Amino acid sequence: MTKLLLSASLLAAAVLAQQSPNALHPAMKKIAAEVSEDRITSTLRKLESFGTRDTNGVIETPGHGVKAAREWIAAQFKSYSPRLEVRFDPHAVKKSARIVKDTDVVNVVAVLKGKTQPDVEVLVGAHYDSMNMIFKSGTPRVFDADATASASVAPGVSDNGSGTALVLELARVMSQYEFDKTIVFVAFAGEEQGLLGAGGYAETAEKSKEKLEAVINVDVIGNDVTGNGIQAGGRVNVYSGDPMDSSSRSLARYMREVAERYQPDLRINTVFRQDRFGRGGDHTPFLTHGFAAVRVTTPTEQLEFQHNEKDTFDRVSVPYIASVTRSVGVSLGSLAMAPKPPSVSPLGRGDGRYDAVMKWKNEDLEPDLAGYSVVMRSTTAPFWEREIYVGKTEQFTLKNVSIDEVVLGVRAIDTEGFASLVTAWTLPVRRNFTGAPGAPAATPAP
Repeated sequence: MTKLLLSASLLAAAVLAQQSPNALHPAMKKIAAEVSEDRITSTLRKLESFGTRDTNGVIETPGHGVKAAREWIAAQFKSYSPRLEVRFDPHAVKKSARIVKDTDVVNVVAVLKGKTQPDVEVLVGAHYDSMNMIFKSGTPRVFDADATASASVAPGVSDNGSGTALVLELARVMSQYEFDKTIVFVAFAGEEQGLLGAGGYAETAEKSKEKLEAVINVDVIGNDVTGNGIQAGGRVNVYSGDPMDSSSRSLARYMREVAERYQPDLRINTVFRQDRFGRGGDHTPFLTHGFAAVRVTTPTEQLEFQHNEKDTFDRVSVPYIASVTRSVGVSLGSLAMAPKPPSVSPLGRGDGRYDAVMKWKNEDLEPDLAGYSVVMRSTTAPFWEREIYVGKTEQFTLKNVSIDEVVLGVRAIDTEGFASLVTAWTLPVRRNFTGAPGAPAATPAP
């Protein structure tokens, strides 16, 4: 087991270095370096060998089907470290359009308890189920649930063996380290039938008031070239839900900043949209239940090979999957070591009325808190344009800055240089004037 510790001299340097885009933490570098293409290859081939991982579980023989797959995934988690608390997470679902009979969808969960903030969790997940979508004869595009559930071949290597391999590989590597916060690794079931496993998990998390700070859903990262020959070009998409300064958007910006610092050859393409056009994924239920959640996916899906028998190992790029795994790993690890994000108060203009005054609070201060950074950008800029390290104060004034023209936020930084998510101050949504012809109905801010 490796502890994330630095010498006293390095601690001070790390705090200063945090203000630089080139600051790298030795433990995060090690996590990235320990990701193994051979292990990812082995995982993908094993997942493919189950034949089908359809959630309905119609076909179940030794070594074949979704039950065998989830038992193998649980055994893998257990083999990595005794510190991983492994369990099955079942959720009862009724017969529906894609569920052929009442059944349980069963997630596989591995929990790596945090040392100083064990009640705060960061989660990385991917659905392990697969599907070979079959349509009714003579009626194109009319889904045949029974035939689909009974298909014996649904390899699902890219969708979503690739994401499952990432989750397993990060559990293997990161379980050898200690983190401040708890890291949860989840293989979700029932995604292809309507985000069922993730939906059950997210609902339970909200009801039990879990402090789930971030959810990174990884779905379809197997391909680095599309069916029409377009290359990924050294990038991966990270989707985040509106509004512009939602907690999910803050998580996406965080991943871009951290991951590109450690792995500049893989660009984080932040897509400011909840998901791909007209589609959804397992991060969606977490958004619905009020958690910060993003989707990580390749920009170069091979759509013609999804949800059929052709989604096989020979069509995926293991080096690309490994590269995405490193980026997600350093993002997850950095967030698991970071302080809690502060809460911000309404902005002020100062005594002279021409300044920008920020105030914030951070309850239950961590003993290794070094201070805070104030960040700023124009209202039309997608990313933070300026950062000022202000120390341990909980108030800062930006002279001659109009709060009408900028977005301001703050984040906490610890003595090892790990930074929290940014908390931005945003105005609540106002209702449109009811007398305005054609005015759209206002919706509450999430």
